[in-house]
Amino acid sequence: MFRGATASQFILHGAIHDLVPVNSVDGTPRFLSLKAFLEEVLFGRFDVIVRYDRGTGIQVPRGADEFLRFLRGFDDWNGTSYAKSPASVPRDPAVALAVLDRFLEHCAQHQAIEGNVLVRRPIRIAVLIDYAHFLAPSGDTLQVSGRHGDALIRLLDWANDPTLVEAQAVTILLSENLADLHASLSGNPYVAKIEIRLPTQPELHSFIQQLLRSDGTLAQALDLDAEVLSQRVVGLSRVNLKHALQHAARNGLKVDSAYVVAKRRELIEKECRGLLDFIESDMSLEQVAGHTEARAWLRDDAKLLKLGQTRSVPMGYLLCGRIGTGKTFLTTCWAGEIGIPCVVFKNFRDRWQGSTEGNLERIFSILKALGQVLVFVDEADQATGKRDSGADDGGVSGRIYAMLAKEMSDTRNRGKIVWVFATSRPDLIEVDLKRPGRLDVHIPLFPPETDDERNILFRSLAKKVGVDPESVPDLPPASPLSGNELEALLVRARRTADLAAATAIEEGTTAHPPAVALKKKGGRSKKVDPLRAVIEAALVDFRPMAHKEKLELMDLVAVKECTDSRFLPPRYRAMALEDVEIRIDELKARLHER
Repeated sequence: MFRGATASQFILHGAIHDLVPVNSVDGTPRFLSLKAFLEEVLFGRFDVIVRYDRGTGIQVPRGADEFLRFLRGFDDWNGTSYAKSPASVPRDPAVALAVLDRFLEHCAQHQAIEGNVLVRRPIRIAVLIDYAHFLAPSGDTLQVSGRHGDALIRLLDWANDPTLVEAQAVTILLSENLADLHASLSGNPYVAKIEIRLPTQPELHSFIQQLLRSDGTLAQALDLDAEVLSQRVVGLSRVNLKHALQHAARNGLKVDSAYVVAKRRELIEKECRGLLDFIESDMSLEQVAGHTEARAWLRDDAKLLKLGQTRSVPMGYLLCGRIGTGKTFLTTCWAGEIGIPCVVFKNFRDRWQGSTEGNLERIFSILKALGQVLVFVDEADQATGKRDSGADDGGVSGRIYAMLAKEMSDTRNRGKIVWVFATSRPDLIEVDLKRPGRLDVHIPLFPPETDDERNILFRSLAKKVGVDPESVPDLPPASPLSGNELEALLVRARRTADLAAATAIEEGTTAHPPAVALKKKGGRSKKVDPLRAVIEAALVDFRPMAHKEKLELMDLVAVKECTDSRFLPPRYRAMALEDVEIRIDELKARLHER
């Protein structure tokens, strides 16, 4: 764009703190910081290079003599005393940007004598503004005033000035997140936006090979082939990968599968500022009790993803149903079935203007770099925002909605970024987010319908909480307890047994209660599991959730959202949609919902 004389101002955003590959004369790559790449390579033939940020002020790594000559004339005209050195110019943006503005004009209008004739001979200059979002932060235009307003106007002037393009005067704004910058800049048609992406697997492979050539101690620490290692560290920046390998080499650690998994998780979560939880699941759909049709569908899609048949898999899934039906557990098991990483959205909302959008932008850049990833958004009705959120949150909710909608409908990510939304109230999610092309498959999950299904789930949950399934009695017929209630009941029984054991130890009667007891019945002895008796007692005392109407509402809105009748139990499959909607309206009226 610059060489085509169509723009003189560029915003570089994304992985701006990573290393950039540059081919050497002999063909082997070397790696520079982005700022070093800009100064030494991209603008290597420019006459002047100036750097500025609010922390360090103005620095002139190239063309300092020209800048000092300009400052002497500036001092004579304005009565200042900046010509001692570039550092003499105050770091305050109002002063520093005013000086740089005059210097850009000086370079663009520079004249020289050629053959006794005075001709215009612009000085080629590149001005690098680091941490640009601190000069022109995101916010409403009406709220931008004072030094932020002055700085924003100055930067916009540079972008809109055609004489700077003609004179090869370039301004570069550096900011990790495009959303952190004021919309007047990031949306300016005269400003070119360039995203610096995280490296791909082949690029990481090349980087690892270069590290091994330059540092022999790294090869001794590696227990993995460079190709395999590069596949397992996708999503990391080159800087973080280098630090992880050097840390292992210097501390006598082996870079094996366990080390890579742990470091990758730690570094990706750090890259995302704690906005994502990174989960490597070792479970599979075999560990899910019930939900037969849902498991079958997800298993088929897992097969397609493993085979690389991404054109025939959905963009995303909506798991809905009352609380305690295993939406999170099902998702984690499915991620293990596919064999891809699973990331969980945490609370990315921030109180500061523009920060939430910046957080989302950072998350999206990481997701794209991971190659293939399952993105789990729990409580999606709360996290995903609204198209029209009103003025209560300053429009943040609407911008979250817009950013998510854009990313989720990008078909280039089909089979690469797999979205899974989970909620007990899918009716509260914007319809546009749930449409085909974003969340194609809506899978409702329900509590077990039959006594056999409930008993299978009961014994499956026993394993989860460390209770021998043989100790679990059958549930009473037509038990109203759901999965989360059954798990709570087992934990309560486990608590009772552990307290009894602790009391026995304190009283010195026995260190460990016997695994079985003897009970006389009909003159014969029968072995009885004491934990089984505790669970039976807990079943008698346990009270199910009292919010029956709310739970019924959650079931019915899940029925309404269902995209395939195979997912529905027989009693719901036979219901007409009109009857479902009538009952939903009745329940909402009783619960005072709109």
